[in-house]
Amino acid sequence: MGLLTGLLTLPLAPVRGVAWIAEQVQEQAEHERDDREALIERLNDIARAREAGELSEEQCAAMEEQILDELEWINGD
Repeated sequence: MGLLTGLLTLPLAPVRGVAWIAEQVQEQAEHERDDREALIERLNDIARAREAGELSEEQCAAMEEQILDELEWINGD
């Protein structure tokens, strides 16, 4: 960006700043949504393994507790 262009577009700087912040918030929200979806899928995998007899109730409970703790951390609880 040249000096003249920088001076002429200076009044738009606050708008560019707000747009950048909005993009950052959107990216963070998408990242958290993806994390939640992955954890929910892991819970489903555990349930399927329990039903198939691949995991004991104790193993499932421990794994589910860990995943639920991660979900709470993501949600900020």
